[in-house]
Amino acid sequence: MKKLVIVLLLSMGVFATAQTTTDLQKHYEAFYMEMRLQGDVNGVINALTHLNVIAPAQERRDTLAYIYANNNQHMQALNTIGIEKNEGDSDLSVQVKAISLKALNQPKRALEQFEVLFKRTPNAYLAYELADLKIQTGDNSGATGDIEYGIANAKDDMKYAFYERQQPYEVPIKAAFLHLKGLMKYNMDKNDIDGAVALIDEALKLDPNFNLASLSKQALSSRKEEPAAEIKN
Repeated sequence: MKKLVIVLLLSMGVFATAQTTTDLQKHYEAFYMEMRLQGDVNGVINALTHLNVIAPAQERRDTLAYIYANNNQHMQALNTIGIEKNEGDSDLSVQVKAISLKALNQPKRALEQFEVLFKRTPNAYLAYELADLKIQTGDNSGATGDIEYGIANAKDDMKYAFYERQQPYEVPIKAAFLHLKGLMKYNMDKNDIDGAVALIDEALKLDPNFNLASLSKQALSSRKEEPAAEIKN
């Protein structure tokens, strides 16, 4: 009889725990939806964090990491999903890793993730990221194919955003590629400043307000009479 009572009590305890967990999950799911409606990012993060503890799910973890990254909390995003290259990751997970690693000045690790994305869905935007990161890491020859792909696949309505000024701005993505091509040309042949400037001039013809290209042109022109030194974007 005592054994039966113990078994019943244990069963009731397990049932109560399960019921409590289910109730909590429903509560935080409702809380999550309400925070989304209100546009409360911190509330959404709080809800998803609790849900990941109560009922862990990779899709939910990826979503949480994306929200962190979109809120410029890149370290938190990577702490949520890791930094390892994993072919089995969802597109969202790879995108978060790529963007966050780039934001945290980890170009080599970011490059790995962008390569995965480009392999899955090649496009001019990803080609630009690859070319930019390869130039940053000294792989100028490797950036050549990405730049040519980008120029060939750039559409007139495709824009790329830059943030080196206080006010972000956009330029035609083809201009962005021509700017990169000019920097790469200089890095590969420091005696051909004129050739590099000519490419940057092409970029400025597409958008005279391309501030970064103007700065690069000024820097290159000032080095005509100075010892050559590598420029990285």
